[in-house]
Amino acid sequence: MLAESEITRVLTVTAHPDDVDFGAAGTVALFGDRGVEVTYLVVTDGDAGGNERELDNSGMAELRRAEQTAAAKAVGVTDVRFLGYADGSVVPSLELRRDIARVIRQVRPDLVITHHPDRNYQFIAPSHPDHRAVGGSALDAVYPDARNPYAFPELLTEEGLEAWTVREVWLTGGSTPDHWVDVTEAMDRKLTALQSHVSQVAHVEGFTDFVRGRFASWGERAGFGPGHYAEGFQVVPTA
Repeated sequence: MLAESEITRVLTVTAHPDDVDFGAAGTVALFGDRGVEVTYLVVTDGDAGGNERELDNSGMAELRRAEQTAAAKAVGVTDVRFLGYADGSVVPSLELRRDIARVIRQVRPDLVITHHPDRNYQFIAPSHPDHRAVGGSALDAVYPDARNPYAFPELLTEEGLEAWTVREVWLTGGSTPDHWVDVTEAMDRKLTALQSHVSQVAHVEGFTDFVRGRFASWGERAGFGPGHYAEGFQVVPTA
């Protein structure tokens, strides 16, 4: 597993606005505290989400992009990119792999954080079809696409993007996390980020208590003890 000193650039690849904030915003905030550069790549605009359907899909997409941008700023991230795929219909594809590989070559991260591509039968919420499609495509983009100069040759010949090897991937939402991050000192910032997604969470009664309870239980599972909060990941060495 990479040492903290070996992580200087991080790319998160998620399906929808708010996914990174549920899964990893505390960890991202701590990365920022150490001077790590973090980029968010969001595959869809979340246009099929939202509790109140007063906006059409185009209006919802614009709103959710703005919410994600605000959430990112709450944890110190200013580089937020959207691919604009249709919410709810993402499938693994060569096009998606190419688009993620492009950003990997642009950002040149040491670490990629993305969704677990397998269904979690213990807790279904992380297993949205878009999540699984994005996680699988992101892993394919990491290996072999981004590091292979012969994959998607137009990225090199037309865009000048040299091959890049990501050294490690952290998966969120899986049933077998093997790496825990104590995010206690960043928990308030994680909550601020999540609450920036007004269209998604404002109607949820007791939302703050729900979030604190979930991540406190993970803090206990991680062995950090009472009063601590944790985010969990499955580490995939890729170098």
